[in-house]
Amino acid sequence: MGTAIAASAMLIVAGVAVLTGGTASAEQTGALAATAGCGKAPTLRDGTYTIQSGGRARTYILRLPGNYTSSQSYRLVVGLHWLNGSANDVVGNGFYGLQQRAGNSAIFVAPQGLDAGWANTGGRDVTLVDDILRTVENDLCVDTSQRFALGFSYGGAMSYALACARPTVFRAVAPIAGANLSGCSPGSQPVAYFGIHGIRDSVLNISSGRSIRDTFVRANGCTAQNPPEPAQNSGTHITTAYSGCRAGYPVQWAAHDGDHVPLPTDRNASSSWVSTEVWQFFSQFGSTTPPSSPTPSPSSPGPGSPSPSQPGSPSPSQPGGAACRATSTVNAWNSGLTAGITVTNTGNSTINGWNLAFTLASGQTITSGWNATYSPASGRVTATNVSYNAALAPGASVSFGFQATHTGNSGPPTAYALNGSTCTTA
Repeated sequence: MGTAIAASAMLIVAGVAVLTGGTASAEQTGALAATAGCGKAPTLRDGTYTIQSGGRARTYILRLPGNYTSSQSYRLVVGLHWLNGSANDVVGNGFYGLQQRAGNSAIFVAPQGLDAGWANTGGRDVTLVDDILRTVENDLCVDTSQRFALGFSYGGAMSYALACARPTVFRAVAPIAGANLSGCSPGSQPVAYFGIHGIRDSVLNISSGRSIRDTFVRANGCTAQNPPEPAQNSGTHITTAYSGCRAGYPVQWAAHDGDHVPLPTDRNASSSWVSTEVWQFFSQFGSTTPPSSPTPSPSSPGPGSPSPSQPGSPSPSQPGGAACRATSTVNAWNSGLTAGITVTNTGNSTINGWNLAFTLASGQTITSGWNATYSPASGRVTATNVSYNAALAPGASVSFGFQATHTGNSGPPTAYALNGSTCTTA
């Protein structure tokens, strides 16, 4: 983006805030610093890894750009799960949709919290992230001026803790529905900050989000204000860029007319605005060398993008039956849920084009999804591959998922069938 604009300016169009201020120029982000992994053959690949940290075995999931090369330095994004969620859930929602937005310009890491949370007792979870970064950067080529963290709920709290404890490590963070649950020490140095919270959050009141935001309003030298927030039942969100911030350390605040959800959607919108706005915020701080292959366009989503359901999407031509195994994880709150589904090809032949039929619990309605299209939105639903995940080799798995509302029954999908063949669930 261009040079920084001193004053905050905002234009609301159909409930979406278009920002014209509070940004940073690429020159303000510091020089690129290469890691030990630059220029050497990598040993790390996509997968789940175990690491010793603080005397305990801890795990994380790694996702590399499809065209990774050690001759190019990449952004690094740490995605943190919610309470009772998992690293697999973060991978399943495409790192809150950023994987597609990154377009092969970033390495993604999803750590696993102890007891499915981020208590960060004695700083153990900050130490875990330190150890993961050390391991990853020793093997892969990372631009150390381009590290970012985000998460939802407890994960939002942990991303805030990382900003407080490691201000010279992380360039920017984006807590979604966060609070001070994982600590903040010392929290006195500037870090670019984008907070997102629902005005009707029934789990972590929006006041907790405002409080952690204000830590970095102060640290970043921004002019204190009470930014506008949408009215209840407006079905919109408002994003404000603070003015007066130290050059290169903006603060943004997005309040939405919603509850405790990771990917809020404006009324009548088919997908969440979160990934677009967070990636715009992260990527304003300069970019690494452009990837050698084209990035996905908005009309052709890439891996991990929350994309709208598309009723009536055609099924792949002559997909044929398939042997399969299907598993799912559900994270539910008052009237909503997210579900992640993983399907494994247990047959001996590659599947070129797939659709998975399953039955939603009564009262559930899909509102948005990622890594597949969905039709219809309730009852017996069919999820169909998108362009980048149509091929499924023997033994390979594909993960996708959706966000839905419910009326009390938040149970997982049932009765899976891949290309017409019933799947096992164990």
